[in-house]
Amino acid sequence: MKRNPNFKILNPEQVQIFQILNAANRSEIVILNLFRTWCLKFRVLLLRGLFRDWITIMAIAVCIVSLVFTTICYADPFKIPEKFVYDLTWTGIKAGTASLELRNERDAVKIVSIARSAEWLSVFYTVEDRVESTLLKASTPPTIGLPVKYRIKIREGKHRRDKEVIFDRTAGKAKYIDHINNEKKDFDVPVSVFDPISSFYHLRTLKLTDGESVYVTIFDSKKVWNVEVKVLKRERVTLPMGTFDTVVVKPLMKSEGIFYRKGEILIWLTDDAKHIPVKLQTKVAVGHITATLVQGAY
Repeated sequence: MKRNPNFKILNPEQVQIFQILNAANRSEIVILNLFRTWCLKFRVLLLRGLFRDWITIMAIAVCIVSLVFTTICYADPFKIPEKFVYDLTWTGIKAGTASLELRNERDAVKIVSIARSAEWLSVFYTVEDRVESTLLKASTPPTIGLPVKYRIKIREGKHRRDKEVIFDRTAGKAKYIDHINNEKKDFDVPVSVFDPISSFYHLRTLKLTDGESVYVTIFDSKKVWNVEVKVLKRERVTLPMGTFDTVVVKPLMKSEGIFYRKGEILIWLTDDAKHIPVKLQTKVAVGHITATLVQGAY
């Protein structure tokens, strides 16, 4: 893994706005009309889908876990705390930022994922999504532990979502709570079930073999799902932060909600003990949405 020592994080909103101004001959009226038209035509198809697909990308990345723990070799554990920051782009246009953070909280570990729209986009379509998962620390590293609480809060334009899942491992139950629609319901779940985001950190403790598939059991959208993920190949990629040797994985989605996508999703993890997600990409109706690592503390 090589990093560029001269790499600096610029203000992405300033860079994007400058590029747009040049492309539009610095006409604010033209820019305003352009984005109004674009947002109206593609609001549901692209903009709303963009940030849902960030959750999809990260959630799909996180659900690549094997059910047969005794047959898989473990890699070295990662360090806590850690944080990754990503640029979200659609066909080369910067549309927002996202972060993925792992925190210590006494006897628990908290995972926090946040996605926000860029300043220029928020004028037309504000996005602020937050996903949290709380896990009890595992007694035998390198496993990270199992989730006890999962919550997802979505703000995308006028759309709102606030849902929570509380896991009772002893009873084998998951309590689903919809805070907006005032809905509560209990579901039977396996003991080793994960929420969409916590399984990613379990994945990072595993060794991935080219040409093989791994499976995970997750609870999502009020159902228990088995998800197969294929380990495709090793690939060297060059990104703003440097050049990385990676493992490319591809989930085969079956579940509904944030997991249901007809387009292909690919995830690039560093080919080392940390398995850091440096790039994530999903195909949409027009082009691709890409999350690229631009900053990290690990």
